[in-house]
Amino acid sequence: MIRGHRGSKNEEPESELRVTDRRRIYLDPEGAEQVNEEAEQPNLKPSYVEELEARTKAAEQQVQEIQSRFDQLRQQLQRETDETRQRLNRSADERAATEKAKFIASLLPVLDGLDRAIQATNDEASKDAILQGLRGIATSFQNALSNAGVEPISSVGEPFDPEFHEAVDTVAADPEMDGIVVGEYGRGFRMGDRLLRPARVQVGRGISEQASNASE
Repeated sequence: MIRGHRGSKNEEPESELRVTDRRRIYLDPEGAEQVNEEAEQPNLKPSYVEELEARTKAAEQQVQEIQSRFDQLRQQLQRETDETRQRLNRSADERAATEKAKFIASLLPVLDGLDRAIQATNDEASKDAILQGLRGIATSFQNALSNAGVEPISSVGEPFDPEFHEAVDTVAADPEMDGIVVGEYGRGFRMGDRLLRPARVQVGRGISEQASNASE
């Protein structure tokens, strides 16, 4: 009787094919078996991370749009500011030119008066006539200055004020006239709060009666 050959113990068993079931099996609330198949390439990011990334991207896009709009508004504002500045400058220049022309026009009668005074001198007019013409010229000139806002500075009889007066010299005077302007060499003028020219004056220097007698 021939027995079947089972092979020796040293023979290696045939290789087996192993299959790994990667399906996840869980039970639903009713106990029924459910199978969740894994995707071939699963998304490793949680859903809240994706949502945050989407919100961040949307926010960045909104910031870019706001920045672009801001740049447009800034450029528009700059253009409007430049145009307004230029318009104001032109208006100021025109106003200054108008005021200058008005002031020059007010001085033309003074020039006419000087021409008449010169002509009167050539015609050997009387001294009184020439003097009257010169006074008329001075009046016209003073009116022109007044219309331009120029005012003379009061001097004689006023206390000496270094802000408006320039002391040329001093003269002996009674004690009550000490520091008082007693003479004027040249009138001063101002325009509003601006000093155009200080008055050139003579200031009294009070001396006592005893010192006056001693000097005599």
